[in-house]
Amino acid sequence: MRSNTTVVYCSTDNLISTVNKALSGFAEFLEGLSEANIPIVPVTGRSRLQFDATIRKFGFGHPFLPEGGCGTFLPEDYFHLKPPRSMRLGRFTCVPVASPQPAAAETLGLIAEETRIEVVPLRDLSPRELSQNTGLPQREAELLRQRDFDEIFFFAGASDQDIERFQAEAARQKAQVRPRGALWSVAVGANLASCVRDLSDLYQRSFRANPHNIGIATSDEAGELFPACDRCLLLSGRDSAVPEPGGKCKSLPLFSPDTWPLALEMILNREI
Repeated sequence: MRSNTTVVYCSTDNLISTVNKALSGFAEFLEGLSEANIPIVPVTGRSRLQFDATIRKFGFGHPFLPEGGCGTFLPEDYFHLKPPRSMRLGRFTCVPVASPQPAAAETLGLIAEETRIEVVPLRDLSPRELSQNTGLPQREAELLRQRDFDEIFFFAGASDQDIERFQAEAARQKAQVRPRGALWSVAVGANLASCVRDLSDLYQRSFRANPHNIGIATSDEAGELFPACDRCLLLSGRDSAVPEPGGKCKSLPLFSPDTWPLALEMILNREI
């Protein structure tokens, strides 16, 4: 029976670039968690196909939550018991939360029609247009638009008020419209907290004890993740709000050379 029940949920998009370069010290942090047999669950807005190279380079061998909480992806035979309502996507077993494509693509068109706001899905662009609009090489840009659940798009000349109206109509249709850098994502039924709950249930069966879920994120990625976790570590920049001491959340500076050794020590010693 496993004695350590800690599970780390880490939003990785601000820590690992799209070309798989990590912030200084983060790879060593991952190695420390691996040596301590503590699972780290990456949380990312990137797709399964986009994230695959990251998994291979950094040796992620645990579940991950891509496309902003559209589903939980499990490596082959990760848990002894098969999870409920699972589906196969590539080399992973997925416990879906959002509706699979083409639901998001269809919903995007419907919302655009209802609001009369022009949007451009990436799937409608030629390879050259796709590369120009994303600023990515064609191969990386092509991976960006191949999604299992959400649809990536951009607004064509919409004002801030138009975007707010678009988001309100999406919420009415139980869809989530969220920024992805200069682009946007729409998904039907995405819910990061549900993904964490689904995975926690699976870990609970494996550990035979409740997992101790720790969330790690920068301020712009913490909003959905932190409420779903037991304890949190905010990676704060100059403009980040620092949590009150003694609360659910602690803070470390994002770019300090001491951050990742301190984070590992805090996790190992249950100081978070």
